[in-house]
Amino acid sequence: MTPTPADGLDLAHTVVDTLDEKKGEDIVLLDLVGVCSFADYFVLVTGSSERMLKALADEIVERLKKAHKVHPGQPEGGAADGWILLDYGTVIVHIFSADHRRFYRLEELWRDGRTLVRMP
Repeated sequence: MTPTPADGLDLAHTVVDTLDEKKGEDIVLLDLVGVCSFADYFVLVTGSSERMLKALADEIVERLKKAHKVHPGQPEGGAADGWILLDYGTVIVHIFSADHRRFYRLEELWRDGRTLVRMP
């Protein structure tokens, strides 16, 4: 069964809650329904160190496996690279170091999307 945007929104909120609990920084949930052809939601977060980036990614994978019975595609990037991408189909999670977040400026690139959540 193909996930609906509503399923994706529930998944995205689980990601946001998980990142908040694990002390992720500058968490943003973007609604890209009708704006992006390959995903409905982006979740962006900044981690303060390589160790934090890995911990955030690992916790998301575990939490979504338990709560939603879903697994990401092959993760891209890595903590040592300063960014990790987890692709859940309708939801794509971008975990960045501060420098990489400033460099890629995804909020600016996808400004036609609607910001649903912004947490410092």
